[in-house]
Amino acid sequence: MTPPGGRSSLRDRLARGEALLNGWLHVPSPFSAEVMAHAGWDALTLDTQHGPFDFTGAVPMIQAIQTTGTHVLARVPGLDAGLIGKFLDAGAEGVICPVIETRAECEAFVAACRYPPHGSRSFGPTRAALHFGADYGTRADALVVPMPMIETARGLENVDEIAGVPGVGALFVGPGDLSLSLDGEARLDREDKGFLEVLARVVRAAQAHRVAAGIFTASPGYARRMLSLGYTFVTVSSDARLLAAAAGAAIREVRA
Repeated sequence: MTPPGGRSSLRDRLARGEALLNGWLHVPSPFSAEVMAHAGWDALTLDTQHGPFDFTGAVPMIQAIQTTGTHVLARVPGLDAGLIGKFLDAGAEGVICPVIETRAECEAFVAACRYPPHGSRSFGPTRAALHFGADYGTRADALVVPMPMIETARGLENVDEIAGVPGVGALFVGPGDLSLSLDGEARLDREDKGFLEVLARVVRAAQAHRVAAGIFTASPGYARRMLSLGYTFVTVSSDARLLAAAAGAAIREVRA
């Protein structure tokens, strides 16, 4: 399914193995989301798990982003079929779901993203039909990208089974929670050999099942490293982190 403007869908781009840069949104503002959308990201993810906004606040942000060609995803707080459906109905092109640990959980997640007979998503694409076209309902399953998060020791143990669920578009690593689960400490951008092998294991599982691998990183340098490791959907920091870093750098420069 081709989104408005003739551009390729997120799912098609992931399937082709394109390297995509994803921005992460914590600031609860449509204007901030619009600014990020014009910055050149391939995709933007609204983090409704840890960001200080809910579905009602997220919808205007989705609308602002979609004034550009930027793909929109939502990271939901958990495996909630009703909320997943609402974000898709609002026009999200993909959903990232945290703490997927088993094949059965992943199957339930994918089912929530797909219409019968392949899933259980309720029909009512209110805004999605406006943005993607009146035929959205018949073509949505070929558009939507379910991304289960691998962020626990149990999820890592079952990563091959999770990657093999039909309909999965990408695996998405949450390195902070994965570090916490494996080693008892939440850490980002880890350089130790053992954790890099863990990250490589996720890539191998994704590639074996012909799905993409995504990850959150805290810096451009580590994002480049993850691209070289085989990740193709790479998040670089977040709007709040980038704002804080830029503001701090400007202040330090002037005061120096």
